[in-house]
Amino acid sequence: MKLSLVSSPVLNSRLSIMPLLQVQDLKIHFPVRGGWFGRATDVIKAVDKVSFDVEEGSTVGLVGESGSGKSTVARALLKLTPVTGGTVTYQGREILSMPENEFRPLRKEMQMVFQDPIGSLNPRMTVESILAEPQQIHFKQQSRDEHREVSALLLRKVGLPEDALQRYPHEFSGGQRQRIGIARALAVRPKFLICDEPVSALDVSVQAQILNLLKDLQEEFQLTLLFIAHDLAVVRHMSDRIVVMHHGKVVEQGDADELCENPRHDYTQRLLEAVPALI
Repeated sequence: MKLSLVSSPVLNSRLSIMPLLQVQDLKIHFPVRGGWFGRATDVIKAVDKVSFDVEEGSTVGLVGESGSGKSTVARALLKLTPVTGGTVTYQGREILSMPENEFRPLRKEMQMVFQDPIGSLNPRMTVESILAEPQQIHFKQQSRDEHREVSALLLRKVGLPEDALQRYPHEFSGGQRQRIGIARALAVRPKFLICDEPVSALDVSVQAQILNLLKDLQEEFQLTLLFIAHDLAVVRHMSDRIVVMHHGKVVEQGDADELCENPRHDYTQRLLEAVPALI
């Protein structure tokens, strides 16, 4: 039986009438509590009125220093963090107000590759179990043999041998663990992939391999990417458009090459100045 890992063909994706994802005035505020009764005495505006679009088939880079709110935005898009205000529209449907039973089928279309390839993989599970678990949840009609076939195919796609299925995460290097994390995200045939600092925990020598792998997989599986990083050179290499965040706000966004060649905001200019000259 031949199994396809591509959920559906994307034709003329760059000419879509409506973006795949629209974020409008997203706000995520956390109260600061104190005193005897734990009353809110202040509020931390982790994300404040953030807006951007992600066109189908494209890569949008979300860049900013640590603490700028990038990962908080990413988690909010998957409803992993409570949102104070704003809207997130996926394929024309507002998802933040969706009850969980309606949003659950969309979870397989929206997946994340996490920053820490060690902490994001269960050390007590074999690679086969790690890759089979999301398939068992979202594709219950398929047999165990079919899940194993898909898992083995995914390992080959990310550059790992099939015999890795019987091994545990601690037996792999950091770069190999990140490849397993990517394979797990692809196991449910997503359309939209959030890459949250996917190379920041890796050696420099491995980073380029993972970035090129993501580019190849995007083309093969017709993925739309939100690529999050603090390194503007890496984001430029990966992205069609760039959104720059600072202190929870979007300070600048635009075409990747144009923004990097002619930055308008002084914070973007500082990010460019921080890029090592050899990159």
